[in-house]
Amino acid sequence: MKLTNYTDYALRVLIFLATRNSNKLVNIKDIADTYSISKNHLMKVIYDLGKLGYVETIRGRNGGIRLGKAPEQIIIGEIVRKTEDDFNLVECFSKEKNNCILSPNCGLKHVLNKALSAYLAVLDQYTLQDVIFNQDNIRKLLS
Repeated sequence: MKLTNYTDYALRVLIFLATRNSNKLVNIKDIADTYSISKNHLMKVIYDLGKLGYVETIRGRNGGIRLGKAPEQIIIGEIVRKTEDDFNLVECFSKEKNNCILSPNCGLKHVLNKALSAYLAVLDQYTLQDVIFNQDNIRKLLS
């Protein structure tokens, strides 16, 4: 399974924010410049992360963003589930778009569904804190 750029950017934003002082606000331009990502792309990602409660956004002249939850409360699997829009690994996963003639007799769907469940179960074992264990080195790279 390949994650979308949207999910990739969401995870990168959270990593960036998790390596900063929790009281210090960060602006979107800093994140966009650091990762060489379009500011417009990040604005949508950050807006959605804010709606989900992962990011706190402060408007105004001295505004910015910061984590809305502690890194140890942000579960990677949860982020992936909430930012990915399609877990249909193959055509037969979709009730609306399944035209595969093998579907009624094929066991591949069940195998792939089990693999997807295992993939997400592994991601559920890790928090944002777990992936920034080397925080000082990550902070240097992001500066």
